[in-house]
Amino acid sequence: MDDWLWMSASDLGRGIGAGRIDPVELTEAYLAAAAAHQHGRRIYVRMTETRARAEAEGARRRAKDGVRRGLLDGVPVSWKDLFDTAGVVTEAGTLLLEGRTPDADAEVLAAATRAGTVCLGKTHMSELAFSGLGLNPAYGHNTDPAPGTPPNVHDPALAPGGSSSGAAASVAFGLAPAGIGSDTGGSVRVPAAWNDLVGLKTTHGRLSLKGVVPLAESFDTVGPLCRTVEDCAELLAVMEGGKPADLRGATLEGARFLLLQPYATDVRDAPGTAFASAVERLGNAGARVEAGTVSCIAEAMDLSPVLFATEGYGTWRDVIEAAPHKMYPRILERFRGGRDFSAPDYVAGWRRLRELRAVWAGETAAYDAVLLPTVANLPPNVARLMSDPDYYVTENLLTLRNTRVGNLMGLCGLTLPTGVPSCGLMMLAAPGSEERLLRLGAAAEAALS
Repeated sequence: MDDWLWMSASDLGRGIGAGRIDPVELTEAYLAAAAAHQHGRRIYVRMTETRARAEAEGARRRAKDGVRRGLLDGVPVSWKDLFDTAGVVTEAGTLLLEGRTPDADAEVLAAATRAGTVCLGKTHMSELAFSGLGLNPAYGHNTDPAPGTPPNVHDPALAPGGSSSGAAASVAFGLAPAGIGSDTGGSVRVPAAWNDLVGLKTTHGRLSLKGVVPLAESFDTVGPLCRTVEDCAELLAVMEGGKPADLRGATLEGARFLLLQPYATDVRDAPGTAFASAVERLGNAGARVEAGTVSCIAEAMDLSPVLFATEGYGTWRDVIEAAPHKMYPRILERFRGGRDFSAPDYVAGWRRLRELRAVWAGETAAYDAVLLPTVANLPPNVARLMSDPDYYVTENLLTLRNTRVGNLMGLCGLTLPTGVPSCGLMMLAAPGSEERLLRLGAAAEAALS
């Protein structure tokens, strides 16, 4: 059973279908692993044992009767603690929402449940999802100095990446075969990269946000963190009630990629070296890679403060200002940055961004995807982040710089491990082109393995 903990979600599903794996025994193995793990309480906010066991029993009966609902029927999944779970506290990593208990599941969780997946539990996250570092010292239920901060799989002293920090840790530490997170500025892709996982940022609007605690609904997206590209394709399908991308015969032969400057090379040494090696391997597999820039991207990046912080503060202002002492000061400061802009600033910013998105679409139309190092820096030290405010700001902004390109331009994105710890390669593709992106990702995964 210990081997099950490290299998991909899709392979577990195939094992259930072949009768080699019992869904109840599989779920019990994950529940036991989470309960026994030294970092279990820093990864999961709470387990949903009763629900998980009931769902696993249903999957067992369907498997026995030959009426499985799909490949992932009976496969356990972890859920970031901003997805509503009926009758289970959902606090989005903040004491501002302490005790908040929704009456219904988030739509994506409900869809995944109908497809037969098993809800294992709710994972820790950055407070209200507003940080790429995954540091959350203001929230938690134990005596750890940073109780809401999951460990990085390579070193517990390092930041796990956020805001879907626990989602990544649950998979990386073998406490779930897949995790579901959200991505507003990089919150799926950063923790996936820093923990050597595959992470999919979906196109805004593709997956329902109903029942998802918002950060900035104009940018919020839902996405999976997994061991393989195939798993990402399968989880996208179950969350939207569709069919998974057909990855058979995926190839890089003839694919054309834009290596985006300066973001591809203006990075720290380790991510830069890992990215260059990965790009070379893609080229060896038949891809054509060209370095260049897109004229609108610098202006679009400059719009970030007025667009993200303003919407976030507008969404949460009344809740925050009723009890600001409950928040981690660095996160409170980021939200309050949204006070600096007027409504006309925000409207003008969005009008301009839509124009810039059209420029991006025109200048990248000849390429299958844009390539970047997923994150420009390595995971920083948690203790230093907590003691050095300037370091926190510098690292957080750099952490989210490359991934934010995808959110600003409204793209879908995929991060893949490069084989170098905490260094990912990111592909960004046109809105709504997840199936094509996943095929490219499957071919790249083979080239990078």
